[in-house]
Amino acid sequence: MESCSFRTATSPSPFPSAPSSSSSPRAPYPNLRFARARNGRQMRMRRMASGFDAFPPLPGKVFVEETIGAEYGEGFETFRMDGPLNIDVDYLNEKLQECFLQRIRHAMKPDEAFGLIFSWDNVIADTDSLKLDAWRQLALEEGKDIPTAAHIQKSIIHGAADHVLRKVLYWAKEDDQMERLKARLIELYYESLFKLDTPVEGLREWLDAVRTAGIPCAVASSLDRRCMVEALDRMSLSKYFKAIVTDEDDMESIAHRFLSAAVKLDRKPSKCIVFEDDPRGVTAAHNCTMMAVSLIGAHPAYELEQADLAVARYSELSVINLRRMFAHKGLSFMDMQKQIIERSPPKRKLTVDTIF
Repeated sequence: MESCSFRTATSPSPFPSAPSSSSSPRAPYPNLRFARARNGRQMRMRRMASGFDAFPPLPGKVFVEETIGAEYGEGFETFRMDGPLNIDVDYLNEKLQECFLQRIRHAMKPDEAFGLIFSWDNVIADTDSLKLDAWRQLALEEGKDIPTAAHIQKSIIHGAADHVLRKVLYWAKEDDQMERLKARLIELYYESLFKLDTPVEGLREWLDAVRTAGIPCAVASSLDRRCMVEALDRMSLSKYFKAIVTDEDDMESIAHRFLSAAVKLDRKPSKCIVFEDDPRGVTAAHNCTMMAVSLIGAHPAYELEQADLAVARYSELSVINLRRMFAHKGLSFMDMQKQIIERSPPKRKLTVDTIF
């Protein structure tokens, strides 16, 4: 199998240890500062949970509606020594085939042939409540009110910040005011994120069962790497994930993050299962030829009907459910099949030799 060298190489262990408390917290990152805001105020954030006083620039994908990606075989580009290489779904399904020894091992332990990819939002942690708290805190600081209607709050949580500020809440008319509110909103979100230490109910028990079965897991998010690693450490989940995909991987869409996670797990996309809570994530998983398990909660069940399996909580899952998802794969109505032509045996002719 031809090896692929991706742009963002990862270390053998994706969870680096935090600096010791004996050293100065500013020493490892002396030049990291927030960009100066338009009003001249220097934005900084205290990271009380991790002991850091400086923090790299906040990513802008937290309150942004990302593209689904991977339509019509679309992929992403990486670089090798001999030049650029286009990576798409068909390429990975072909190149990440199991070798002879892997096929023997997976025949004895079929669960290890799969790869699980967990999205961060509302699958690992309850981020909807963090986003809503950030909006409420921003409204309190600005002296405004957030409507209590369910459809408006849903638009606030799942919509892009630009759209919400202009079209839903009507808080920002000028670009300067828009940038200031967006920067403060992201800052409030990260202040709540740094205090988060509780995963989604039942996740730890499900990860214990998956780990016992030997299924590798990855987590994909638009957060930066340090925030992701520290959040997993606070929730004591780092040991369950073999790989993580973060903002540093420079993936342009949801599907690209799933493909990057499949590469890091050394599993072809058609053998991966994505855990999502959003219909857009389910579509991205199917575009990558992956299975999708949806968690009902942030979206009702009727919006997640395209998922291969929808559950209300992790306690409803078992490892055997993962095998059943692949039991009838390739027997769908639109899949190409070989037609079997029934031929009747030729009739035997009676002659003189057969009688005498």
